[in-house]
Amino acid sequence: MDIAIRSGYVVPIAAEPIDGGTVLVIDGKITALGRDDEVAVPEGVPTVDAAGRWVLPGFVEAHGHLGVHEEAEGWAGQDTNEMTNPNGARMRALDAINPADLGFADALAGGVTSAVVKPGSGNPIGGQTVAVKCWGRSVDEMLIRHPVSVKSALGENPKRVYGDKKQLPSTRQGVAAVIRDAFAKAQDYRVKRDHAADEGAPFERDPGMEVLVRVLDGELPWCQHTHRADDIATALRLADEFGYRIVINHGTEAHLLADEIARRQVPVISGPLFTTRTKVEVRQRTLANPGILTRAGVKVAITTDHPVVPVSFLVHQVTLSVKEGLEREQALRTITLNPAEIMGIDDRVGALRPGLDGDVVIWSGDPLDVMSRALRVYVSGREVYAYDEARRRGEVVDPYYREDGEDREPEGAA
Repeated sequence: MDIAIRSGYVVPIAAEPIDGGTVLVIDGKITALGRDDEVAVPEGVPTVDAAGRWVLPGFVEAHGHLGVHEEAEGWAGQDTNEMTNPNGARMRALDAINPADLGFADALAGGVTSAVVKPGSGNPIGGQTVAVKCWGRSVDEMLIRHPVSVKSALGENPKRVYGDKKQLPSTRQGVAAVIRDAFAKAQDYRVKRDHAADEGAPFERDPGMEVLVRVLDGELPWCQHTHRADDIATALRLADEFGYRIVINHGTEAHLLADEIARRQVPVISGPLFTTRTKVEVRQRTLANPGILTRAGVKVAITTDHPVVPVSFLVHQVTLSVKEGLEREQALRTITLNPAEIMGIDDRVGALRPGLDGDVVIWSGDPLDVMSRALRVYVSGREVYAYDEARRRGEVVDPYYREDGEDREPEGAA
């Protein structure tokens, strides 16, 4: 799709803002960016006047459950956790996403155009994550990249799930043991597989082991659900032992180990931040966490963990983090370029620059102002959301409603 958004206050994220700038999208990709007088718009390309508005890349939700934990669906739409095996490495969130989940529409209304959808935290090894756009008829149409990481969990959740079943793991040491055992077996599997390949011998493949070998080989990061500082230390210890790339997810007490996390260059996906202290391991939840980590030199993304916090509130978590010490200059990076880089999709999304997807949002003003709203949202140059002021004021009624109380048949109905 082609579109030229002109005369806005353009915030590319990876470059300085442009007042009176143009973003040109051709065939779904950004092809030019600059001042209005610097960007030639080809004849026939639709133009949108963004004067007086802010123009930003679509936000990136780095850790959510859109489509797998559906809203307003109860158990029927709950496909987040396959809690029948502590090692779910072969599971794929990709296979459980419903594009009709109401959460995707909410995401667009909040300026969120991309999300990394992850299995839940009920298992020590939860499964493979996937990056998708927040608009499309099928997950295949929405796909950015699969897999982008493997989800793992430490702490209370897997301990509770399997403790209730009276099976391993029912303690923190048991959870760590499941992960350690799985990687030890993956190391052995890799040796046997490679030897068979060298010998030209038949070999029985194991989909779960294949995924864990990709983690060991550095192809896929290990997204580690962990809240408490002692669990974060265990996560770092396991990563040191097996040499894989780790991303701390949630990191509620990460500020207590900020220097150690920074020294290891481990990124943190912080959040959700709009919650009460619902369990012991989140007692230290604080909106100051992103700012403390950023000042220590940690690359930080902020997450809603949708539906724990509605995905449309992603930017508001950033606003309150700024209030609690996150540097204003770093704030928008935590929901754009940082999550894209952390999850390895920055070649597609996370900024406005030539070559990236044309995922662009026109805001009424500064997104960090809670009174600002996303007015128009584009995914790959296609307009997929437009704010309806008249409907908000109640001036638009159901098109099938008649004042005489009778239902009106839609045009063309049989």
